[in-house]
Amino acid sequence: MDRMSALKDKLKADLSVSMKARDEVRVRTIRMALAAINVEEVAGKEARELSDDEVVKVLTREAKKRREASEAFAGAGRVEQAQAELDEQAVLDAYLPAQLSDEELARLVDEAIAESGAEGPRAMGQVMKVLNPKVAGRAEGGRVAQAVRARLSA
Repeated sequence: MDRMSALKDKLKADLSVSMKARDEVRVRTIRMALAAINVEEVAGKEARELSDDEVVKVLTREAKKRREASEAFAGAGRVEQAQAELDEQAVLDAYLPAQLSDEELARLVDEAIAESGAEGPRAMGQVMKVLNPKVAGRAEGGRVAQAVRARLSA
């Protein structure tokens, strides 16, 4: 348990830099991200160190929470809170892998369908099993499922 993930090290270093720069949004967001990582590390039967892939999953989940909260605030007419959530999401996005474009996602979906030999909407599970490891952290699950569903029903 002595080797931390490089991404977690980077978050801690960036927290220090942000504190010195008095960048309140970055400080608040990075602290929240580190807290979420720590919670994940102590969840379960015994404490463990997260790998970079697991840290990316935690950060992806936190970014999704910010996006959903922003939409909820905007829908309620609370523009300042919505913008604050978007600002936090932007900080988190800087630590996440680049998101797949629609074209890249469509190409990966086609490859997964060919690889699994799936046909029709009922074969969605087979395709997702092949596709998920290839898009992990680079596309939101709902977006991937929508692309697969559209392709299989076409």
